[in-house]
Amino acid sequence: MDLEGFNFSEISREPAQTSWLESWMRDPELFARQGRARLPLRQSIFDTLWRGSLPEVQFLPMDLCPSYFAGYLRTYIERDVRQLTDIGDLEVFGRFIRLCTALSAQEINYSQLGRDLGITPQTSRRWLQILKSTFQWFEIDAFSQNSLKKISSKPKGYMSDTGFICYSQAISSPEALSGHPLLGHILETAIAAELRKQISLMNSPAHLYHWRSHSGAEVDFILERDGIYFPIEVKAKSNPSKKDANGIESFRLTYPNLKISNGMVISSTQEIAPLSTLDWGVPWDIA
Repeated sequence: MDLEGFNFSEISREPAQTSWLESWMRDPELFARQGRARLPLRQSIFDTLWRGSLPEVQFLPMDLCPSYFAGYLRTYIERDVRQLTDIGDLEVFGRFIRLCTALSAQEINYSQLGRDLGITPQTSRRWLQILKSTFQWFEIDAFSQNSLKKISSKPKGYMSDTGFICYSQAISSPEALSGHPLLGHILETAIAAELRKQISLMNSPAHLYHWRSHSGAEVDFILERDGIYFPIEVKAKSNPSKKDANGIESFRLTYPNLKISNGMVISSTQEIAPLSTLDWGVPWDIA
């Protein structure tokens, strides 16, 4: 059994009885019309992302969290990685981890990873596989229904914990995160992890992809189950608009023959609200 970090419901300490994702995939229109409560979280979105999902961090005073992550990183590099493989320069590997935290929620480019650190693409690929095998990193494959279309085939990579990202990027507090240029990527990372956790609890798990065309249109997440495709976009804003669902509309236009569900734009909005005739804005902390 693979033990993930806490999901948002567990962080609230009042776990939801039913999965919001399962409810949405069962009937998106009913889900949107009826609405759902928000989780009784005791902290803001910035606090939640800054602390991350590791259990111990939820109970620590804020000023001790950086020390916890420093020990976590040191133990991981000096003990866990050494037991798994022979890495000649652990200092460079530590810089590699920090670089990966900066690139979370982006398409993987092994040449870029290697060039920035002076290592070969083969080494960066091998080191990334070490992060995957030790549950520090996961990837989401690109969606492509037709190989002839001009669609990106690169997977997206994500660090497993947003608290670890914030520590590695020297983001000193939740307040500092609120205006940080990585906020959007960190929120997307948290939603990616949340989707993985909810999918793992489904009796019939959905497939999870991302989609991006070479023209720049993209959808952060595409879930597939029973021949139906469920698009999800993530935005680090409190008032999403119809424009924020443009990527979802581009996905529909690119694949007119697919059965594509109502779309969802997850953000820090206060309530479920329509953005267009087909797409809805949904709070990140929905119960």
